[in-house]
Amino acid sequence: MDELESLTYTIAHDLRAPLRTIDGFARALSEDCGERLDEDGRRYLQHVLDAAHRMSAMLEGLLSLARLSRAEFHPVTLQLAAIARPVLDRLRAADPARAVEVSIPDGLTATGDPTLLAAALEALLQNAWKFTRGREPARIELGVQPAIPPIYFVRDNGIGFDMRHAGKLFAPFQRLCSPQEFEGAGIGLAAAQRVVHRHGGRIWAEAGPDRGATFYFTLAG
Repeated sequence: MDELESLTYTIAHDLRAPLRTIDGFARALSEDCGERLDEDGRRYLQHVLDAAHRMSAMLEGLLSLARLSRAEFHPVTLQLAAIARPVLDRLRAADPARAVEVSIPDGLTATGDPTLLAAALEALLQNAWKFTRGREPARIELGVQPAIPPIYFVRDNGIGFDMRHAGKLFAPFQRLCSPQEFEGAGIGLAAAQRVVHRHGGRIWAEAGPDRGATFYFTLAG
């Protein structure tokens, strides 16, 4: 697995340069010669640019996953609210028109690597923020259920999903919605799973169509 991870990282890293070349020349062609192309030519060129953008997002996603596996692991006791609230502040700043009710209790502690857990919580909260779009108001909750080990969760009242497709949730680039409906490269939940597994925990979800979703995770056991 380490060899496969290393190979994936190397390939993804090395493909960025030729992809930037394709994107750069396609943009130059569009800017310098776009007016001389007919409608079909401009449409074909836009397809090239769109494909380059999607491939770039996929490569960056693969590199992010590889970095999560390679990152040093230094567990400490930390406050999850101190990690989660800045994430939500950034989401609000980027989308100030949204009305989102957020519940994050004080005193919610966990033991884990701060950098890795920040990546996992950001992925889960971004997921909740994205799929509550259109809810008035949207609701997002971070909490914990008493258990051994504790079961943390991120809950939302978004569009949810059919549990028959739950097996696809944490696979890289697997999406239950089209990119036209909701943006993203399909890497966030895979990143969250990678972090949870590095902590010796597990992650799963419960949801229903139009009934929101709850993502549960443990950090040990």
